[in-house]
Amino acid sequence: MAPCKLSFALLAVVLTLLAAGPLTTPVEAAHLHFYMHDVTGGPSPTAVRVVNAPHGYFGNMFVIDDVLTEGTSSSSTRVGRAQGYYMCASVSNLELLVTMNVVLTSGPYAGSSITVVGRDDINAPVRELSVVGGTGQFRMARGYVLWKTVTPEIIDLELFVNP
Repeated sequence: MAPCKLSFALLAVVLTLLAAGPLTTPVEAAHLHFYMHDVTGGPSPTAVRVVNAPHGYFGNMFVIDDVLTEGTSSSSTRVGRAQGYYMCASVSNLELLVTMNVVLTSGPYAGSSITVVGRDDINAPVRELSVVGGTGQFRMARGYVLWKTVTPEIIDLELFVNP
């Protein structure tokens, strides 16, 4: 009977520890703000069309490796890159499906990334996309992105992330 009592005592200790919650302090929610430079033309594009739709925009697909900066100027301090793709996913309107990783290369979150997926109705003044995960300090992150067009090549991104 002694091994059985020991097992129950050990189980009680484990359940007590689990009920007490995590042993580490959770990271605070993050609010990040930067600008994405989506350059589709010129000698050094960062967004390249890889699928041409047979008629109109529907079906066009672009792969991106856009620079992220602190300010709207392309010479502003670089904080990372937006890497992924977007495609025209509506027959009747210019609406995009966006899938990208926000890869942070400087600041307190350098080396971490945030995964963003969502619908971008480019005619709306503000769009909301989902944060569906991440790596490093943003592993298993959730949240949202407010996405606003500044110019056709500059997007204002505000990320609200719960790591």
